[in-house]
Amino acid sequence: MSENAVYKVIIIGSGPAGLTAALYAARANLSPLVLAGPEPGGQLMITTEVENYPGFPEGITGPELMQKFEEQAVRFGTDVRRETVEAVDFSSRPFTVTTSEGSYQGASVIIATGATARWLGLESETRFRGRGVSACATCDGFFYKDRIISVVGGGDTAVEEALYLTNFGSKVYLIHRRDELRASQIMRDRVMKNEKVEILWNAIVVEVLGEDPAGVTAIRLQDTQTGEEREMPTDGLFIAIGHEPQTAVFQGILDMDETGYLITDGVRTNIEGVWACGDAADAVYRQAITAAGMGCAAAIEAERWLEGQA
Repeated sequence: MSENAVYKVIIIGSGPAGLTAALYAARANLSPLVLAGPEPGGQLMITTEVENYPGFPEGITGPELMQKFEEQAVRFGTDVRRETVEAVDFSSRPFTVTTSEGSYQGASVIIATGATARWLGLESETRFRGRGVSACATCDGFFYKDRIISVVGGGDTAVEEALYLTNFGSKVYLIHRRDELRASQIMRDRVMKNEKVEILWNAIVVEVLGEDPAGVTAIRLQDTQTGEEREMPTDGLFIAIGHEPQTAVFQGILDMDETGYLITDGVRTNIEGVWACGDAADAVYRQAITAAGMGCAAAIEAERWLEGQA
């Protein structure tokens, strides 16, 4: 496409939401441009085994699944570019999206920039990510049947993850750096009553221990009051200290909540002709299948809206 051409649809992001939107837009002959960003494929690129995405009864790795998403979208005419969006101008149409490589104009924009899990920042945590360290109990809890599981965090998300993991693990430790949970009262009551959960107060994880290629075998804990350290056996470590939606570039332009999630009506943003889907707008489910569904909805809405603009 020539430098001054206007794309019918520009899709920012290349996870399940963005690539599903691209697939639907491409099959509608909208010739979408996908600006894939610095981490093409989204969070599934750090997921070793995906067993809950329909159509893959034997399971599939995250990177393989996202490769198939992209191949399918490209097959129908999607232009995928590994460029990072640095600025947007939604003040007039066509919209302008600026990357490190240049600027693009689009009659419509679908935002699918996703979110990233907050991690502890340990080298050992990174080393064992996907091999005993996870940020998604719904995704990976099934792998820990009758095993010892540890969860880090003290808010509603951490408590929900810990309770969910009791469906699989023989024992679940909830590790919190303070002496009182930040979770809502109802969630605190539930976790306190669950016999499978033991809360480790005033504790932080300072190292993840394990073996290659088996994975995590233990964690080293530090008491936040005394500084004393000890090792504790565990088969899995789930980090539940929150997620950060990748929406900073839209600050002051699109409506978002106090944590940065885009506020939508369905998948519509506050600007006509701009839609948002996937984890950038979903703080609740955060699953590949729900992100894909939102991407589908965004593309269909874009198609119908563009027809009305003709």
